[in-house]
Amino acid sequence: MSGWLLVISLVVALAAVHRPFGDYIYRVVAHKKHNVVERGVYRVVGVDPAAEQSWGVYARSVLAFSAVSILFLYLLLRFQDRLWLSLGMDPVTDHVAWNTAVSFVTNTNWQAYSGESTMGHLAQMAGLAVQNFVSAAVGIAVAVALVRGFAGRRAGTLGNFWVDLTRIVLRVLLPICVLVTLVFMIGGMVQSLSGGTDVTTLTGATQHITGGPVASQEAIKELGTNGGGFYNANSAHPFENPSVWTNWLELFLIFLIPFSLPRVFGRMTGQNRQGYAIVAVMAVLAIASIALTVGFETHGAGTVPQAVGSAMEGKETRFGVSGSAVFAAMTTLTSTGAVNSFHDSYTSLGGMMPIVNMMLGEVAPGGTGSGLYGLLILAMITVFVAGLMVGRTPEYLGKKIGAREIKLASLYFLVTPALVLIGTAAAFATGNNATALNSGPHGLSEVLYAFTSAANNNGSAFAGITVNTGWWDTATGLAMLLGRFLPLVLVLALAGSLARQRRCPSPRARSRRTSRSSSAWSSA
Repeated sequence: MSGWLLVISLVVALAAVHRPFGDYIYRVVAHKKHNVVERGVYRVVGVDPAAEQSWGVYARSVLAFSAVSILFLYLLLRFQDRLWLSLGMDPVTDHVAWNTAVSFVTNTNWQAYSGESTMGHLAQMAGLAVQNFVSAAVGIAVAVALVRGFAGRRAGTLGNFWVDLTRIVLRVLLPICVLVTLVFMIGGMVQSLSGGTDVTTLTGATQHITGGPVASQEAIKELGTNGGGFYNANSAHPFENPSVWTNWLELFLIFLIPFSLPRVFGRMTGQNRQGYAIVAVMAVLAIASIALTVGFETHGAGTVPQAVGSAMEGKETRFGVSGSAVFAAMTTLTSTGAVNSFHDSYTSLGGMMPIVNMMLGEVAPGGTGSGLYGLLILAMITVFVAGLMVGRTPEYLGKKIGAREIKLASLYFLVTPALVLIGTAAAFATGNNATALNSGPHGLSEVLYAFTSAANNNGSAFAGITVNTGWWDTATGLAMLLGRFLPLVLVLALAGSLARQRRCPSPRARSRRTSRSSSAWSSA
């Protein structure tokens, strides 16, 4: 019952904000006026905000910005011991710095390290938290560019990446995170520059508990579907997730932007009903996944769970089985990857669901931006197949789906499965599967989950596999890099192809035009 109450309250809250928040994001990305801060950013960067970009220029801007971000974060981590607020931390090793830089820039937030014992405060704030903002903004910007492709009338341009990036960060992500940070601090999350406190445990031992800017990072971690935790235990740590109501708020933030973007799609294309159809598909898939995950875990299949009455291994007692299972489903339905329990300890069917969620492409509702453009490409493929079956020229929202469009859409969906299969096969072929905690089928699941998470830019893990090695950091880094930017370039190429097309009249408009022509011929 507690699980269903949690789900119902989230559905009601998300339904209440879908339209107003979606309309707000639409105004942010559609209006042409710039405020003083934004104009200052454009001058510093050297950007003409009035200049429209073709898909190629837009893609090169995204890739150039991301490449500079990876280099900056890599150097920051490698030299953190020489910087302010390092807390005496050693430089991050080269392969971990590479993996972490790629991870946070690609919105994956895969963590092959323990945050509280590896990163100083400056690395957490100026490095990881900043990338949480801009990587989420990049995903939203690419989704908006694809929507402009559907809405465009042979202009061939997709807007300006630098304008989209700046506006989304300053007008959407930053204001919400400031407010949520204050709420999280009231709820008991840590927000300080403290080096930590030594405490005496119940057994008389001494433990060092690190402080730091936790609440601010937690806000953008969930809102931007990032998922990287300040602490190794992530959202199971009481400093990152102190209570049941902060757990609810974190779940709400994870779904807030992905479930609001279909409204932006409807407004920009002038097809609000299409926006409602997309969000309805997202909701049906999400509710089905959540219900199955909660059902499998509360049922507790297995000798030990049935003997003790629940499957509590690896779960946080503050949230219980249902609160943990809902979090596991929602974090893998999106590209968040944050955890408040450990998926490796789930029952066999319960552990299956997070993998299934990621393998479906994280489209229900998916990550910030990536969920929307993934579902739109699925819709295009569906329209193409349906059009061939009935003998009509496939089109969606007045744009024809031809050979070029379907090739780009098909390649988009082939990239991630190829990376998952190649990565998993390479791990077994080179013997690196030996770092898995378990052997046999469950060991295969741990390796498969790792590459599924990396290639889909999710970032969660089964937590039963040691990935802090040179091979694993390099391999998962490549999977994250290719899994983010190859599909992204294909999406922008598809958007450019659509933007160059003249919009076809709707079937109703064609029918009216045919009727008028027939009437005129009869009169003549």
